[in-house]
Amino acid sequence: MSLWRDRIGRVGIWSLELRFGEPAASLEAARELDQLGFGALWVPGGVGGDILATMDRLLDVTQRTTLASAIINIWRHEPAEIGTWWRGQTPARQDRLLLGLGVSHGPLIGASYARPLAKMSGYIDALEAEGVPGARQCLAAFGPKMLALSRDRTAGAHPYLVTPEHTASARALLGPDAMLAPGQAVTFETDPDRAREIARGALSVYLKMPNYMASWKRQGFTDEDIETASDRLCDALVVWGDVGRIVERVNAHLAAGADHVCLKVVRGAPGGDASDLMEDWRALAAALL
Repeated sequence: MSLWRDRIGRVGIWSLELRFGEPAASLEAARELDQLGFGALWVPGGVGGDILATMDRLLDVTQRTTLASAIINIWRHEPAEIGTWWRGQTPARQDRLLLGLGVSHGPLIGASYARPLAKMSGYIDALEAEGVPGARQCLAAFGPKMLALSRDRTAGAHPYLVTPEHTASARALLGPDAMLAPGQAVTFETDPDRAREIARGALSVYLKMPNYMASWKRQGFTDEDIETASDRLCDALVVWGDVGRIVERVNAHLAAGADHVCLKVVRGAPGGDASDLMEDWRALAAALL
């Protein structure tokens, strides 16, 4: 296992609410998540915008946890912007930062989207020239070529919507030293029909994205699974049920070679504030930390 397990622990939290929810509630939640002992807080950034300002605010109110971007969209942030921000951090704050980078998706970026692997390699070069060490970067990598780039140029990989079987194959490709921190969506809903309805809602934005579709096909899902958001796909990608079932899935990723599992709690309705999720986050902390 990589050294990152010691640095960020086995479990972290990914949360839209920490970035887009009511600001005071987000900061209070971050304080408590830090105190509970979650090793990393993953901040979504795929839409661009002020993710760096959010990272600053969360750094201000936490003491131990790592703040990780998940992800910085490399089509919407210039390396110079990231470099200027990085150099403005104290060494102590830099020590609690991990910059997750992603190539996003053609349908979101438009006509300028091309050669994502080359674009990412050049972006890593540019960040290093700006003084951002490769060891403080990681990649939202699904496929073999991007996983290899994450292994060779950065701390490692942070894939999302993957199974423990994908985790095992990713670890085999990454080798023993690179960080592997898969994201896992979870819901505490115990009714199967309702849980799958929640899962379909959580997956809906990804179901037409070519990168995810290709990843799922490599993982053994069919066109029909993807087109219909089948029960099989939902159950594999969004673990539902009581906390025991969630712990089982986390342990399956860890046994397959993950250093760290990043948990995204999903509920039926989009939006809301971080305070709405604290009960679930406390239950995860009690079971996993």
